[in-house]
Amino acid sequence: MINVILSGGSGTRLWPISRTLMPKQFVKLFDGMSLFQKTLFRNKGLCKRTVVVSNSEQLFLALDQAEEIGEGGLSFLLEPVGRNTAPAIAMAAFGVNSDDILLVSSSDHLIKDEAAYKDAVLKAVKLANDGYIVTFGIKPTYAETGYGYIESSGCDVLSFKEKPDAETAEEYIKKGNFYWNSGMFCFKAGVLLGELKKYSPRIYETSLAAHENALKDDEKTKIRLDDMKAIAEDSIDYAVMEKSSLVKVVPCDMGWSDVGSFESLYAELGRDELGNTSSLAINIDSKNNLILGGERQIATIGIEGLMIVDTPDALLIARQGCGQQVKNVVAKLKERGGELHNIHLTAHRPWGTYTVLEEGSGYKIKSIVVTPGKRLSLQKHFHRNEHWVVVSGTAKVQNGDKELVIGANESTYIKAGVVHRLENPGLIDLVMIEVQVGEYVCEDDIMRLEDDFKRDEI
Repeated sequence: MINVILSGGSGTRLWPISRTLMPKQFVKLFDGMSLFQKTLFRNKGLCKRTVVVSNSEQLFLALDQAEEIGEGGLSFLLEPVGRNTAPAIAMAAFGVNSDDILLVSSSDHLIKDEAAYKDAVLKAVKLANDGYIVTFGIKPTYAETGYGYIESSGCDVLSFKEKPDAETAEEYIKKGNFYWNSGMFCFKAGVLLGELKKYSPRIYETSLAAHENALKDDEKTKIRLDDMKAIAEDSIDYAVMEKSSLVKVVPCDMGWSDVGSFESLYAELGRDELGNTSSLAINIDSKNNLILGGERQIATIGIEGLMIVDTPDALLIARQGCGQQVKNVVAKLKERGGELHNIHLTAHRPWGTYTVLEEGSGYKIKSIVVTPGKRLSLQKHFHRNEHWVVVSGTAKVQNGDKELVIGANESTYIKAGVVHRLENPGLIDLVMIEVQVGEYVCEDDIMRLEDDFKRDEI
C-alpha cells in the first residue's frame, strides 16, 4: 500500500501560529512533533512507500521534518498552485500502478487511538481489494457544523451531507448513523481513475496531461504552472465520491480531529484545573481560556472563554466559538499587502533560517543562520544594498568577481545589482547580521542565477 499525504494547505483558521510558509501541519503542537511528522509515523508500518503532495514552498520543510524523525525516501508531487483534492489525488494515482492500493491521508489531522486507526485501515484495504472506493466516517462526539457528514447503513453510503446548521447537526447526532467526513480514502488507483474519468472527465484529462508533461527529477514530480492552471478546481467528494456507486464507508472512532480551528485545538491541549491551557501564563480569576504564547509573559485577570494567541509579530484575541472567523482576518491581511499572513518573523529555508529583527521605511535588519555545508543561491538584488556582519562561524562570500572568507566581527558590503553568494564552509552554524538598505526591501527583490536547491525550477 502507498500512503498519499495531502500537504498543501495553509491552515488559515489557525493564524497567527499558522502561516502560508509555515502552515499548521509543520507547527510542533503535540509532544514536540508536528502533525506532518505524526502522520509519517502513523502510516509507516502500514505502507511500503509515501508520496507527499505539496506545493514547492513547503518541500524543504517536509524534507527537514522527515529527516528529523529518520523518515527518508519520500516521493513528492509538487503543485505550483492548488486545485483542491481531486486533481491532487488523480495525479498521485497516475504515478503508480493501477492495482496499487492508495491510502490518502491529510498531513494535518490528529489521531490519538492508533490501534483503532490501524483496524479501520485494514477494513478499508479489504474493501479496496474488492474494487470499492473507501472513505472513513468518524463517529461524531458533538454537533459540529464545520464538517460534512456521511449517512450510512453499515459500510453502505446512503448520502453525503454538506456542512449543516446547528439544528440539523443535532438531528444527525440523534439518528446515530451519521458520521463526520474525515477526508481520508483508500482505493485501487485504477478504480479511482476510472470513476473520475466517468464522472469528471475534464479533470481526468487535464490531470493526466499535467502528469505526463511534468518535470521528473529523482523522487520529485513537478507539475508545470500552465498545466496546473488548466485543471478545474474541485474536491474529490464532488468529483467522484458523491456520484460513484462504488463508494463504501468504514465507520470508526479513533480520536480524530482535523485541528481546523482554535476551538478544536483547545479540545486537544492539556489544561489546568480552571480550564486554561498555558502553564506559563499568570491567570487570576480566569477560566476556560486557550492561551498560546511565546517569549512574552501573558497575564489574565477576570476573563473566561477567550482565545489568546501571541506570536512575536501578531496577537489574536477572540471569543471561543468565533474560531471559524479567523480566516476572515487572513483575508483582510492579504488585502492590506505585506507578509503577516504569509510568513513568521523567523523563516525556514533549505539552507537554514532568517529572523527579521527590525524593519522600517527603506531598511530591514535580519539575523541569518546558515547550517554547515550549505549555501544560499547565487543571486542579485535590484533595489537594495546589503551589509553583512559575522557574529559566529565562518562565511565564504562571493561578491562580484571577488571571493573572501570572513570570521566573527568581520563584515562585507554587497552593492545593489552585484552578483553574490553566501556559504558556510565550516562545521558549526554561521550566524550573521544582515542590514538591508534601499528603496524596496521586500523578499521578492531577488534574482536567482544558480541554486543548489533548484527552487526556481520547482
